[in-house]
Amino acid sequence: MTDFVRLVEVGPRDGLQNESSIIATADKIALIDRLSQTGLQSIEATSFVSPRWVPQLADAAEVYAGIQRRDGVSYPVLVPNQQGYQRAREVGVTEIAVFTAASEAFNRKNINAGIEESLQRFEPVLAQAASDGVKVRGYVSTVLGCPYQGQVPVADVVRVASRLHAMGCYEISLGDTIGVGTPHHASQMLRAVAQEVPMTALAVHFHDTYGQALANILACLEDGVRVVDAAVAGTGGCPYAKGASGNVASEDVVYLLHGMGMATGVDLQALAATGRWLAALLGRQTGSKVGKALAPA
Repeated sequence: MTDFVRLVEVGPRDGLQNESSIIATADKIALIDRLSQTGLQSIEATSFVSPRWVPQLADAAEVYAGIQRRDGVSYPVLVPNQQGYQRAREVGVTEIAVFTAASEAFNRKNINAGIEESLQRFEPVLAQAASDGVKVRGYVSTVLGCPYQGQVPVADVVRVASRLHAMGCYEISLGDTIGVGTPHHASQMLRAVAQEVPMTALAVHFHDTYGQALANILACLEDGVRVVDAAVAGTGGCPYAKGASGNVASEDVVYLLHGMGMATGVDLQALAATGRWLAALLGRQTGSKVGKALAPA
């Protein structure tokens, strides 16, 4: 394992999808372009989901077509099905992500399908992506708890993650959607999944509902994970999980990593400035403690 950690910036998609006020397409493009200049290597741009389900991301095609793509930066987008995949490909998308949950109850509330049915929906998408040379990342949500069924058996997390990996996802992001996890349970879950999926193909995605996200990330770093999802300014939440506050702030994660002597390639000052710019746009203070600490006097 190296001491380089790749951040996957999910602010433009996961961070904005839960905002109640529609954000202008030009502002979404400006956010991604600002993030592109911070040294981030992976920026999740948007989601080609039905506008009926997530109105905030109805402008996915316009956003993706409008961003200034930089060499060395990937701009994955979320796609829920073949229709979303085709829409994404029409604007030149070269990396996608698919999304399911380790909780049967959450899947049914979220996408109106059970786990097995959701995985079957992805099979033609993954087959087409492989044919097109498109990289696919897999998300497994509710890995440490579900708002509907409570505890989620680790065996279910392992099963879903290993299925996605076997289907062709190059990386599996393990998400604590409602932010209930603590370091011991996060570590336990990660190690169990790593018995079936190589650690080099795993990422972690923590929400900070109970203030445990950084502690959980630290525990998983000590176990060997080297990819971390985060959202600038701590934006986000989950539209299907009551009380689930924002993602862990990218700025706070970078500060932690740099303090451990780990490399990210990210300019923390530039990232914090982008977070404060976004927070001002949204009409509130940044959700990043580091962003606040680094603000000009």
